[in-house]
Amino acid sequence: MNPIPHFIQQLNDQHLWDTELSLKRNEYLKVKDTTDTNLYFVVSGALRIYIVEESDEHSIRFGYKNNFIASLDSFISEKPSDLYIQALKKTELKVITKSNFMSFVESSAENIKIWLLMLGDLIFQQMERERDILTSSPLERYKRVLTRSPQLFQEVPHKYIASYLRMTPETLSRVKKS
Repeated sequence: MNPIPHFIQQLNDQHLWDTELSLKRNEYLKVKDTTDTNLYFVVSGALRIYIVEESDEHSIRFGYKNNFIASLDSFISEKPSDLYIQALKKTELKVITKSNFMSFVESSAENIKIWLLMLGDLIFQQMERERDILTSSPLERYKRVLTRSPQLFQEVPHKYIASYLRMTPETLSRVKKS
């Protein structure tokens, strides 16, 4: 059983969301050198988290329907982050502040357990991605991401998926055909 939908239901039932937010396509939720300690739940749409290095954009994470998304480094440290978060299409979000969210998490042992499961899953995903980038061929990276997140290929433009996989859009196109 996936405990996260139960978690979301509790947040909804207890009316704990601080606000709702609508973003237009290409609108930014967060830009570099800002602090954002909110946690967002994607009701609809899609977003990407990326960094810019020497004028190159590197996608590092995506969020789409029924996912949480945050500038995790800023959420944890409460300091400015180098991350950008941008809507890839019209996106509807529910927003909860860190203080309200952590009060909710700490209100029961079950909530703490679910939060730890969510963090553990996030860490595992990041470790898998890092291993893939360091040791796998473009074809292997593509296949693993397709297996782990098939919805990604329906929600996110391929140029951003290519960036996430650390390959050019042309290489992604060739890999998909093979």
